[in-house]
Amino acid sequence: MVVETTRDNICVNHIIAQKNENFIAEGDSIIPDIKPDIINEVCTSGTVCIYKKEINEGKVRLDGCVNTYIMYQADDENNRVRSLNVNLDFTQVIDIPNAMPDMNLETNVKLKSIECKVINGRKINVKAFLEANIKITANENIDIINDVNLKGIQMLNKNLNVNSLIGRGTTKTYAKDTLIIDNIDNLSEIMKADLHISNRDIKVSYNKVLAKSDLNVRILYLTDDNRINSVESVIPVMGFIDIEDVSEENIIDTKYEIKNLIIKPNNVEEHSIYVEVEIEIYCEVYRNQEINLIQDLYSPKANVIFTQKQIKVMQKRENMQSTCNIREKQMVPEIGSNKIYDVGTNVEITKQTILNDRILFEGELKLNYIFNNGNSLSTKDTSIPFNFNVDFTGVNQNSNIDTNIEIGMQDFVITEDGGIDVKVDIIFNVTLLNNAEINIIDDIKEEENRSENTCSLVVYYVKQDDTLWKIAKKFGNTVEEIARINGIENVDKLNVAQQLFIPRYNG
Repeated sequence: MVVETTRDNICVNHIIAQKNENFIAEGDSIIPDIKPDIINEVCTSGTVCIYKKEINEGKVRLDGCVNTYIMYQADDENNRVRSLNVNLDFTQVIDIPNAMPDMNLETNVKLKSIECKVINGRKINVKAFLEANIKITANENIDIINDVNLKGIQMLNKNLNVNSLIGRGTTKTYAKDTLIIDNIDNLSEIMKADLHISNRDIKVSYNKVLAKSDLNVRILYLTDDNRINSVESVIPVMGFIDIEDVSEENIIDTKYEIKNLIIKPNNVEEHSIYVEVEIEIYCEVYRNQEINLIQDLYSPKANVIFTQKQIKVMQKRENMQSTCNIREKQMVPEIGSNKIYDVGTNVEITKQTILNDRILFEGELKLNYIFNNGNSLSTKDTSIPFNFNVDFTGVNQNSNIDTNIEIGMQDFVITEDGGIDVKVDIIFNVTLLNNAEINIIDDIKEEENRSENTCSLVVYYVKQDDTLWKIAKKFGNTVEEIARINGIENVDKLNVAQQLFIPRYNG
């Protein structure tokens, strides 16, 4: 006979797989006829765009491109610096065992470095080294038995906190702006474009999550009279994601991904550059939910049998943001007092150590200076090592950590003694999440009735690892009854070899 129960339904989310994979996007490009031959590369930079991503059985596929700008020394009478814009399209298939199409896919593709090799005066080879961080999660709706309608039933309960998924969603938005350059500048071509997202924020209102951030754009350009100048802009990014029943008390994660970009000069007389960036915003919302989980049960008066199943749940999901302030003076003899046109920044984490309530990061801030060197343009790579601690209550060596790094404020000033005052804020966005496996009681049945008559009194001596629950279940009694008869005040404390008198019921 099936026993009547009361159940709660929750949606749990757990990690199926995580993988980091390095790959290369590569291609040859021909110098357009309207541009002079190339002698050598000066500087190459790029922005990753992800057109499409999907999960197939056992595989993840990423389609995208690296939008690159190549500054090069031209083979003309003045050996001027010119530029070339090249798109490196890629399709990357990554093996992920257990991945299925109905699961959830999160990706973060980083550009680690980029190389340009001159094949001949009209042809170059461009190679981008990429790292894809893949995370696949799955949702499962489960019924949790929280009460059993059977007289005399004994239940061993445990309160457990889990992250219950409320909902997830995506939205597509566009960051658009017209960047005005100096009126005296007749723009010849774009030399370099840096884009990064910062100042992420969220607001909740009427079953919607408002995701807000800034797109920081810096463009280096060449004028008709062979001068190099730059223009910067901060473009607001905003998108609404519909999530039913979302509230400010929930845990809300948002991730941004550039899907496509357009950067093009307007007519010369307009003295401006048009920027349009397509951005996808992905959002997950969780509720911290405490469930009363039945660990074990029995009845002194009935034959009760049950089955259990093991499920994976996510626990203790939390977000933390912390800023590492790099303040250092660099001496770069090659630059001296020359003008710095641009500084490319990149953060590389070389080591991550998780301790109790703390994460230790070791890494390098890599800088690529572009500066005026007499009548030519030069570059210089430097790096600043750093150690940074993020205090995070609850983190331990078994925790799963997801770290997203963004560059905040940055400033580079040449001092009177020829040094460079470097000020860069590295913002660490850390998500803590723990996977746990728990046993839940799945099905309860009652078989033959048992006699309620006490037929004997057992004398029992407590053994190692005994609990009053185990003893009561073994002899078909209750924890309360054994505690009463033996005068036990603390039911959680037993001593090895302690003598107990236990009424035993016949079946």
